[in-house]
Amino acid sequence: RTMTSICDLPEDVLVELLSLLPARVLLGTCRLVCRQWRFVVDLTTLWKRKCQREGFFAPDLDRSVSDWKVFYILCILKRNLIKNPRAEEKFKHWQLDKNDGDRWKVETLPGAHGTNMPDPNVHKYFVTSYGPCLKSQLISLKNEGYWNQLMDEKRPEIVVKDWYAARFDCGCRYELKVRLLSEDYIVLEEFHPEPVVIEQWSDAQWREISHTFRNYPAGVRYIWFQHGGQDTQFWAGWYGIRVTNSSITVGPHT
Repeated sequence: RTMTSICDLPEDVLVELLSLLPARVLLGTCRLVCRQWRFVVDLTTLWKRKCQREGFFAPDLDRSVSDWKVFYILCILKRNLIKNPRAEEKFKHWQLDKNDGDRWKVETLPGAHGTNMPDPNVHKYFVTSYGPCLKSQLISLKNEGYWNQLMDEKRPEIVVKDWYAARFDCGCRYELKVRLLSEDYIVLEEFHPEPVVIEQWSDAQWREISHTFRNYPAGVRYIWFQHGGQDTQFWAGWYGIRVTNSSITVGPHT
């Protein structure tokens, strides 16, 4: 007999065909077509196939991934949520919370009495002065594609990284504060390490600080990131801590 519709296709063929479509089409359109399609769209094999096709799949993941659909979506969304992390657009997207001394400035690597970064793609950094200099960004998870239910039920890891360095010829201080906030901006969890004090005549090397938020409370809607510092010798100009290449990423290890 002749095949009457696409619904008559064997399940494995349907999986293969549907796995070619973007996730938003699968979830927003295909799932609503009929009961059979909803069943196929919800199959683990379909999302695993999508992960394989787009390079998110590794055999050793097989036992650790509990939900391949969520895993795929987190992989697709994964990127640095901090905007203008490398000072390429001056201070665009940054809120200057404290801007004392001779104020924040952007300089080009390696800078006076400085060193280059391990990452050759980073060309600029933000530098502080002799008064307190702090700047921040507030990230709305919903605006970045992470819906409430995903954050509350799956609680994907939130990884924060920042890079800082001193000038060789001046002592300085670096500080970082990252908060996970609720809808009403209540602090649900915070990473606020002791400020790093670097003495004069240091190696001026760039160092990375990193923290991973896991098993945080439900209700996280925003991430607030703030960093900065100042020089400790009160020299006019820009002798304070240098920062660049900040990042916040959500979910899974790939």
